[in-house]
Amino acid sequence: MSLGNNLFKARKKKGLSQEEVAERLGVSRQTISKWETDETLPDIRQSKSLAILYNLSLDELIEFDIDVKEIQEVIDKTSDEVSEKINWTNAWSKKYPILATYQNTVEVNKYAAELGRLLDDLQKEYGYNELDTFLVLKDILASVWKSRKK
Repeated sequence: MSLGNNLFKARKKKGLSQEEVAERLGVSRQTISKWETDETLPDIRQSKSLAILYNLSLDELIEFDIDVKEIQEVIDKTSDEVSEKINWTNAWSKKYPILATYQNTVEVNKYAAELGRLLDDLQKEYGYNELDTFLVLKDILASVWKSRKK
């Protein structure tokens, strides 16, 4: 995704017009338009001002992905109490149907025992609490998944 597209999406998410952004930054509306169409680029000071205006870091502005940002906001706003009430398997099975059916064919206890041993090993070796141990193992699994996709 281009910087111009990121600027456009960030501005729209904030509900601002090109005129409003231009006024706040002390530039013309045409300048904002040129930035958003990648005809020209804002300098570093202007980029910092845009990031502040859009409530983003410079890194977030450069790599702005509205879907990821919205998901992160939902995660940040979801309390532990609400999260515990959600049936995550059911929620994710709408996107990944295998989650609703694998229990009928996979020897869950066999794999659960193996994962339990891995959790115990991590917990003993590094002194993590139970939740942190689970999160570390989940992150390791995600890393293995990414490396296999290459």
